[in-house]
Amino acid sequence: MRNPEDLKTERETARIVSDAHPAGWIGAETVRFDETDSTNLQAKRLAEEGASDGTLVVAECQTAGRGRLGRSFSSPQGEGIFMSVILRPEAPADQVSCLTLLAALAVQQGIGEIAGIGCGIKWPNDIIIHGKKVCGILTEMSMEERRVRHVVIGIGINCGNRDFPEELKEVATSLFLETGRQIRKDALIRSVWSAFEPLYESFLRYHDLREVREAYNQLLINREREVEVLDPDGAWKGSALGINEKGALLVKNKAGELIEISTGEVSVRGVYGYV
Repeated sequence: MRNPEDLKTERETARIVSDAHPAGWIGAETVRFDETDSTNLQAKRLAEEGASDGTLVVAECQTAGRGRLGRSFSSPQGEGIFMSVILRPEAPADQVSCLTLLAALAVQQGIGEIAGIGCGIKWPNDIIIHGKKVCGILTEMSMEERRVRHVVIGIGINCGNRDFPEELKEVATSLFLETGRQIRKDALIRSVWSAFEPLYESFLRYHDLREVREAYNQLLINREREVEVLDPDGAWKGSALGINEKGALLVKNKAGELIEISTGEVSVRGVYGYV
């Protein structure tokens, strides 16, 4: 359990910015930290305290950044964008995972607009440039009696990194390394959430990805590629065909069966050392 005095200190050092929000209704209240443990953890605390729909948490540095499947996420001071948004969707819990894919689309659009560089999406949540990861996304949900109380989407983008620890050099890149220039982080934050808002509104209408499925598939580096599905019952290989309206990855196995992959890890040949 966290010391109440530690929480008090964190709240006092946070700067609440309401007159310079980065997008439309998302970010109308923005809480900024010079340093925090994790923007997702901070967002979840704020959500439990009643923070409004669209509240955005941004930090210059995370001491305990996290990724999918319990992995840590490198979050050095001043080199990346580390942010999380609180959402309170009226939607079935089993469709909330769609929001991860929408966030990936929004980040891809934002990077294209601000950095002027194209990137792809590795299902479901990694943004890829030249075979290396530039952004990760982590979506977490709180429920009560089968009802979604709130959702927190965390996004970490490698912006100004000039190098990476030895264990990450072969799998990670940054916008600086790809473009040779520093990216205006506030502009990129605004662009990402401006792109996300209409995507989210589409999800709220239909509770699926019907309006964005083809756009996502066009950017999907898994599509029409050999993939390895790391199933708990044993890894197997197949050909990825894209996502369906629920956001599941469709993979045809060696027997010709079409399998829906909704969770877990999928490796793509040529990415992260998979040859």
